Amino acid sequence: MFGNFQKSHLRIEVNASAEAIADSLLKPELFRQWLMPQQFERGLPEQLYPDLVFRASLGIVTIEHQVDVVYPNALRLILSQGIDGYHEWYWGEGWVQSRLEGVSLLPLNLGQTFALSRLRDFVTRKERDS
Repeated sequence: MFGNFQKSHLRIEVNASAEAIADSLLKPELFRQWLMPQQFERGLPEQLYPDLVFRASLGIVTIEHQVDVVYPNALRLILSQGIDGYHEWYWGEGWVQSRLEGVSLLPLNLGQTFALSRLRDFVTRKERDS
């Protein structure tokens, strides 16, 4: 794999319940909405589960995700192709934390910051509209 080893750890406050955050991270129908412009393959299940493998593309870059761990408050994805590494998510009432490490040509910290911002906006709006 070409690129640089990068790591980023971010935690933000989110005006949303742990359940709303979990749904937004574990249900493809929802994470497709806030992870734009990433495009996810069709045919994903209603919810992520361990050992599921799926692909997402960001322009010409494809990233393969293997779901390693799914707990009520945590998700760990093993990444390959466009990023060789892993992405961990942890959450609770009013907060979400993301840890991303890998080798890639992509600017991982920038992408992670953008994704967390989009997630915060999405779940806040979802909670407000419920």
